[in-house]
Amino acid sequence: MTLPPEELLPTTRRALLHRLAVGQADGRTPSLVGAVVRGGRLVWADGRSMIDGHSPDADVQYRIGSITKTFVAVQVMRLRDEGALDLADPLDRHLPGTGAGALTIAQLLGHTSGLASETPGPWWERTPGTLRPRLADVLDEPPVRHPAGRRFHYSNPGFALLGALVSQLRGQPWGDVLHSEVLAPLGLARTTPLPRAPHAGGFAVHPWADVMLPEPLEDTGVMAPAGQLWSTAADLSRWAAFLAGGAENVLRASTLAEMRRPASEPDDDEVDESDDWSAGYGLGLQLRRHDGRLLHGHTGSMPGFLAALWVSERDDVAAVVLANATSGPPVGQIAADLIRIVTEHEPRIPEPWRPLPAADPELLALTGLWHWGPSPHLLHLRADRGLELIPQGQTGGGSRFRAEADGTWTGLNGYYAGERLRVIRAADGTARHLDIGSFVFTRTPYDPNADIPGGLAPDGWHTY
Repeated sequence: MTLPPEELLPTTRRALLHRLAVGQADGRTPSLVGAVVRGGRLVWADGRSMIDGHSPDADVQYRIGSITKTFVAVQVMRLRDEGALDLADPLDRHLPGTGAGALTIAQLLGHTSGLASETPGPWWERTPGTLRPRLADVLDEPPVRHPAGRRFHYSNPGFALLGALVSQLRGQPWGDVLHSEVLAPLGLARTTPLPRAPHAGGFAVHPWADVMLPEPLEDTGVMAPAGQLWSTAADLSRWAAFLAGGAENVLRASTLAEMRRPASEPDDDEVDESDDWSAGYGLGLQLRRHDGRLLHGHTGSMPGFLAALWVSERDDVAAVVLANATSGPPVGQIAADLIRIVTEHEPRIPEPWRPLPAADPELLALTGLWHWGPSPHLLHLRADRGLELIPQGQTGGGSRFRAEADGTWTGLNGYYAGERLRVIRAADGTARHLDIGSFVFTRTPYDPNADIPGGLAPDGWHTY
């Protein structure tokens, strides 16, 4: 039987429910909701609860904490794409008088500003925002803990500043701008700054006894952009689908891809012996490696609540997990496990190979073996006249190139990202060599008929 693309197999659904049930029981949380998105659609959602016969569904609101930051980041990138700001702009250019105006917008988005992690006391997450009526109240003295641009240091006040930046440039409160420009266009009707029924209550669970304590549900005021929002598993599934593919009326996919690139080097404790990294941060998005796949999204916590949203671009699968406990269930791990379960039980079926719709003889003649000095590379012709250059027998990945109208190609990734590939032709029109940012690629190693930088020894290749 051929299943519709949005359907999961019964064995997959049971494995997902089992992981959710183990997470709720072992994590000792009053309730736990999970959801999976595949192909941009919600394909599974379920919940587990301490109350017999009652499980929260995908329409119950939970506080999502720092997942709020992903919404703020999208707002800022919208302003960038419109030309209202540049990520290299100092904050003072658009929002003067904060006391942190020399920091750039990119540094705030990527948590490389060096700002303190938290506000001055009392703890902002458990106290009313009226205790911090002014934006200046969210910054400690001195506000900066590290030199700007030097290292990753997570900062909640930094995103309060970004929310204020959005308000300043739009001339409206941050939450109103979020609703009109992001939430409403994407149909996120159950994502709100304050809770709306049905919603979960937040609890602290005693670490050594099976008893609970209600947590206060405060309006955090000017700190709202750091973690105020409430949402549902269904709404966050739509948000995950957007983060994976974009939406032209909100933010294009290429900008979201830019947000997924690491904004800074990982801390030393995130680097293993192979110089790989397990966790990082882009522009408002967390990055994590899990089971050999790269995930992007965000986790979140507020007193009484935990949340996680991860997207695996490679697998076209995303997962959301929400809990109403201050601590306990490892929601980030559970969400990553939900993605793993789907990809292991039902691996993505690749699109069938198809030949190019047309073959340009001039481009076909470019394909095959080229050499940068003595290093061999293979040049492949891809769709839309694109090229891909892949090193042979060496470390390092290849680079893809986009065809331009002027007959050159622009690098899209890897070492040659942004660099121009030009074909240098002989008098008879044949390709003599390739020039990529001054690197010369020839058909044979150090071809004497090509213009090799530095020239060649007159006696050529020989033994000693």
